[in-house]
Amino acid sequence: MAFMVSDELLGTFVPIVVYWVYSGLYVVLDGKAMDKYRLHTRAEEDVKNIVSKATVVKGVLIQQAFQIAVSLSLFAIISDDNGTVKPQPSLLVMVMQFMVAMVVMDTWQYFIHRYMHLNKFLYKHVHSKHHTLVVPYAFGALYNHPLEGLLLDTVGGALSFLFTGMTPRTGIFFFSFATIKTVDDHCGLWLPGNILHVFFSNNSAYHDVHHQLYGSKYNFSQPFFVMWDKILGTYMPYSLETRKEGGFEARPIKKDN
Repeated sequence: MAFMVSDELLGTFVPIVVYWVYSGLYVVLDGKAMDKYRLHTRAEEDVKNIVSKATVVKGVLIQQAFQIAVSLSLFAIISDDNGTVKPQPSLLVMVMQFMVAMVVMDTWQYFIHRYMHLNKFLYKHVHSKHHTLVVPYAFGALYNHPLEGLLLDTVGGALSFLFTGMTPRTGIFFFSFATIKTVDDHCGLWLPGNILHVFFSNNSAYHDVHHQLYGSKYNFSQPFFVMWDKILGTYMPYSLETRKEGGFEARPIKKDN
């Protein structure tokens, strides 16, 4: 008898596996040869990041445990009692669901993320945990306070899923893609030929600006587009400069106002 795993279980656990596999690739490739692509030097990472990598791994695992609990609860609530599998829509419909889900997720995350910076209590006690990584790296992408992880990522993902009406099978691909995008935005590298940079101007350099003190009130958009930053005046343009000691620097361009 074949062992069958439901789409709901796959939709819950595959994005987590993708997170560690994709971020793990960056760890494996993180040798001296990669220094010419870094947005910060290794010395900066050692000095500016005030939390150990072991603590980051533990924090991400805690967030993912919350993510699993919410995901399984959501699927239990919306599942058909008869066990009927929802049929997959056409490719065109799935593409449209992807696009709408990206906009929904971006909208939710922009306003929640921005509010966590504006509200001094929430920033001090919740969001500042993520900003202890001044120099971002791949597997620290989801290093957040559990409350932030719940509000920003888990609820944002649930809203995207429910609003678009996508099937759990489509959700496997959407949330895996969103995971890859989030990890890539925090990788701390500017890699040549990165296909994500072709389609998205919200990238590792764009988000790196936000992680610096001068950019903490700008570039809130994540993980896909930059539209809300541009619409609401929180967009900070930057130029990508080559550092003398090797690598790149996302240097902000002064705004007229």
